[in-house]
Amino acid sequence: MDPGGLRAVTPQVPSARNGFPGEPARRGEARGTALEKERIVKYRPFGRSGWKVSALGFGCMRLPIAGQPPVIDEPLATRMLRHAIDQGVNYVDTAYGYHGGESERFVGRVLRDGYRQKVRLATKMPTWLIKDSTDFDRYLDEQRDKLQVDRIDFYLLHALNRDRWANAQGLGVLDWAERAVRDGRIGGLGFSFHDAYPVFQEIVDAYERWALCQIQYNYMDVANQAGTRGLQYAASKGLPVVIMEPLLGGKLVTPPPSVAKCWDAAPARRSPADWALQWLWNQPEVSVVLSGMSAMEQVEENLASAGASEVGSLTAAELAIVDAVREVYRGSSPIPCTRCGYCMPCPSGVDIPGNLGIYGAGVMFGTPETARRDYAILFRLYEAGMVPADTRAVHCAQCGACEEKCPQRIPIRQWMPVVHSVLGEGSPYPERGPSHAC
Repeated sequence: MDPGGLRAVTPQVPSARNGFPGEPARRGEARGTALEKERIVKYRPFGRSGWKVSALGFGCMRLPIAGQPPVIDEPLATRMLRHAIDQGVNYVDTAYGYHGGESERFVGRVLRDGYRQKVRLATKMPTWLIKDSTDFDRYLDEQRDKLQVDRIDFYLLHALNRDRWANAQGLGVLDWAERAVRDGRIGGLGFSFHDAYPVFQEIVDAYERWALCQIQYNYMDVANQAGTRGLQYAASKGLPVVIMEPLLGGKLVTPPPSVAKCWDAAPARRSPADWALQWLWNQPEVSVVLSGMSAMEQVEENLASAGASEVGSLTAAELAIVDAVREVYRGSSPIPCTRCGYCMPCPSGVDIPGNLGIYGAGVMFGTPETARRDYAILFRLYEAGMVPADTRAVHCAQCGACEEKCPQRIPIRQWMPVVHSVLGEGSPYPERGPSHAC
């Protein structure tokens, strides 16, 4: 298998739009500036492609913003991204919808002045907007124009789940991608993923020339979505694995006292963010960890973490501390939901594990406003046509079908009104929720 999907591409003459995307600048090459000799980022195999990717990748979803209405703070964001590249970051990730569609335009501008030649560039097809096979070319060409490139190194099917994968596959996306690779518009096809493990394995097995997969993964998500099992399965196939949400949207950065106590007892002194990142880089199956940075301080801290990263660097005792932290977080959740999914599908279209998980996260991480924002996003996803139904708890019909299937005996019918009251209407979190069924 050739997971990179790059060997089929005829080498291109470098240009201001393309640089040398097939052969980006590598660590240690002479460039004649002192700054470039100070690179601290380490490099890891990108699957079986033969290319080495920086341990840290720059995600362009959470760029710094300023003004009213808020827009990308372009001077600061430019300094941040270019500084990261100067320090050796060679993977840049964006997508069609990031920052209201402006992220790709920003990346196109910031990669001028020779920076395009130093990185491989990834962006994503908005799969929820694909209605016809002609949409494949339409969105790709629009994105190439926004990015000011003729070729996109890695083109991902964005946020695949069972339904979006079935739609794209039915419209012939794999054959289309082969043509796009042959004509040089993309270097390879990948996908990002948000669904359960069986769907992940199905997608991995459906195509032998995936260039990469991108999964949500951190020490709290070992059994969620693709999870550790998916990470290891993809890597066993030679597939590069790109990690998103390494800090769970920032929730792992500022721990509550009960978790901070665990970190304080560790023999190694690290920030909570560094613990989370090193846990990922400790695993050989991880190719690159994306971080959506919004401040120069975050760039510097993450560069330092990446410079200290090594496969197998954490001791058994340190890994046990991470396991203990995970259990402390889980133990603080008011709802013992394991996301097993036995309660699904809901006849009313409610994402029961998703709603319970958002509510519980507000307690576990001490972030009630973040939980309210995430709950509101469920409706915005429906409004934008990204999901077929409004999956919020407010639509619970109190039928009780879910409770008959729940192995944890969670009183789901009692919880759903509480979830909506707190997250949808702004009520305070109650000191005690519905009683757990015996």
